[in-house]
Amino acid sequence: MDEEIGAFFLRYGDALGRNDLPAIAACYATPSLVVHESANIAVPDGKSVEAAFAGAAEVYSAKGLIGARALINRVDRLTDRLAFVDVTWEYKDLQGGVQPGESYRYLVRVGTKPGICAVIPVA
Repeated sequence: MDEEIGAFFLRYGDALGRNDLPAIAACYATPSLVVHESANIAVPDGKSVEAAFAGAAEVYSAKGLIGARALINRVDRLTDRLAFVDVTWEYKDLQGGVQPGESYRYLVRVGTKPGICAVIPVA
């Protein structure tokens, strides 16, 4: 696996698991984009990332989820600084169990200031 990508998603998963909104926002290279089948959502800045994840954090906490881990299925390096990353998330619950999560494709910029440029939810 690509060590740089692995380290990035470890940091992002840790921020998600702690519901640390500023740390989650710091993992995004804004402006960024979320691409759904029916619409695109522009994410202009870190405050917008925090607002988007605030609701998700409440839902995860209500379900008793306390940790997030990225299972990196594939990394396609597009250039030296851009990678398309296929990730499936799993979540740790209060009882120590693991709950399956969603899958996404991320366009990630790596290097001196890594960040997520685009997110595509996958069925």
